[in-house]
Amino acid sequence: MERVARRGEPTIAELGETAVLGRILPRLHAGDAALLGAGDDAAVVAAADGRFVVTTDLLVHGPDFRLAWSTPFELGWKAAATNLTDVAAMGARPTALVVALAAPPSTPVAVLEGIADGLREGLAALAPGAGVVGGDLSASTVLTIAVTAFGDLDDRAPVLRSGARVGDVLAHAGARGDAARGLALLFAEGTDASGQPDPDRAAEVRARHPELVRAQLAPQPPVAAGVAAALAGATAMIDVSDGLARDARRIAEASGVGLDFDGAALGADLRVAFAGAEDHGLLATFPPGTDVPAPFDVVGRVVPAPGEVLVDGRGIDAEGWDPYEGWDGRSG
Repeated sequence: MERVARRGEPTIAELGETAVLGRILPRLHAGDAALLGAGDDAAVVAAADGRFVVTTDLLVHGPDFRLAWSTPFELGWKAAATNLTDVAAMGARPTALVVALAAPPSTPVAVLEGIADGLREGLAALAPGAGVVGGDLSASTVLTIAVTAFGDLDDRAPVLRSGARVGDVLAHAGARGDAARGLALLFAEGTDASGQPDPDRAAEVRARHPELVRAQLAPQPPVAAGVAAALAGATAMIDVSDGLARDARRIAEASGVGLDFDGAALGADLRVAFAGAEDHGLLATFPPGTDVPAPFDVVGRVVPAPGEVLVDGRGIDAEGWDPYEGWDGRSG
């Protein structure tokens, strides 16, 4: 559902790119690593040890979010969070984001301002010192947010998916299945009779289940835990964005080992914990005897079963989220 401009509220088309940027950029902070921020043809960001980590992610109205459910602020926050955890999963410290926005010309400028506010506050909360150093604006039939994130390894080696060894401890930081529970509630109770997302019903869901809805729309992943894991000697790590089982298998396949989860450590609802996506927690392996840093919880061990994900020694399917599976083509 496209957000319609209220009476007297300017749209992107009415103001034009230059004026819109003039309203967005002052809402953003370039961060501590920026030697030259937005305003030139490109930014200049410090890379202290001569290397930098870089990742990118897209949020598209329809398959990735619904405007009837998410506020612009939440979209900006989530756009930051989803990229920051990818940087963290390499054991790096996030330093800067570049953000490109494409939106229908009729979009109120207030929507982009809200996204900018969410980006700024998300960075301040999840990665203090990081900022937005540039980006781009364009027209599109659907609102799209593309973020590229950079990080500094601070003279450490990156933590890869391929370093897990048999005998390592398996540990997880962050929520397990909360985002999926929140999304299920929105689909079950935040839609109208035709199944279309409904903002009024979604507001009722928010009031009844604020923490679960927040976990889906504005997640608070343990970004700082990535550096903590690297300093503690993590041998492998991954951002859990597509479901714990699916992302665990990625470590298992890359490392040529098996990951055996302790069912009791994960709690009663194992299926949601394994298949639920978008929590953006961190799954890591550590050498045996390591003092695993907070907020990681030990949830299993690495075993000699190449490419396999197990629970208490029994194999499971690698369920999870795939952008090409299950989307019905609706936006809302």
